Amino acid sequence: MEFKWTTWKVAGAALALTGSLAAIAAAAHAAAADDAATIKAALVKRLPKTEITTIDCDKIEGVCEVQARQNLFYIDRSARYLIIGRVYDMETKQDLTAARLLEMNPDMLVGAGGAGEQEDAAEPTPARQAGAGGAQPLPRIDPAALAALPSSGSVVMGKGGRTLTVFSDFRCGYCKRLHETLATLDVKVVERPISVLGTRPISEAVICATDKRRAVNEAYDGGAITSGRRCDTSGLDANEAFARQHGFTGTPVIVRDDGAVLHGFRPREFLETWLKEKVS
Repeated sequence: MEFKWTTWKVAGAALALTGSLAAIAAAAHAAAADDAATIKAALVKRLPKTEITTIDCDKIEGVCEVQARQNLFYIDRSARYLIIGRVYDMETKQDLTAARLLEMNPDMLVGAGGAGEQEDAAEPTPARQAGAGGAQPLPRIDPAALAALPSSGSVVMGKGGRTLTVFSDFRCGYCKRLHETLATLDVKVVERPISVLGTRPISEAVICATDKRRAVNEAYDGGAITSGRRCDTSGLDANEAFARQHGFTGTPVIVRDDGAVLHGFRPREFLETWLKEKVS
């Protein structure tokens, strides 16, 4: 009888412990949900034009990962500090940001490699290669609608027989890489900033700068831009409205002068071939 009584006591204690652990887990889950909701509320207040998809504060200790459609950035738990860049795990030697971006949208990371100085080795996926002679046509927009966008929302750089319009965000790493790549090509580039990562003030400073081309480079390098004057920035509103209308959910987006559209970064070799295509 004593043995049975002891067994029941042990079983009861184990059951109570299991219940306590379940309660603790439930409480922790609820607290995490409340924490995420609080962080999201603060972030929405500070970045009202950024559509927040998910916030995850459990993946990386000390920071919260924020997905804004196809873009990724990080914040502290107070949502005061915005961190734009790559997170690299030095123990596992893994680029956590690149892995996450690839998980989010493989097609938009054509040509995207890991951290460091390694050159991109990935090739465009078949769906994206279609514009360079594949069987499937690339999506297109009306060139007249693109041409109707106000010049007050653009910065024109470079010269060439072909023109590319790039919808970009100055805190988008792949936009910077595309900007640097296009600078090496014989092509006219019309840069049209859109605010995906809460960068509207930067875009306005660039548009209002006396030397807009220099301001673009400074913006991509993370430097401070002082325009010293106010100007018409309604063109930026037109850029963002156009991007929403045509489903540009991430950056960069490249539009050729015949209306062909590419989403995401492309390496130089691909762009050179794409630019040689006959305008339809």
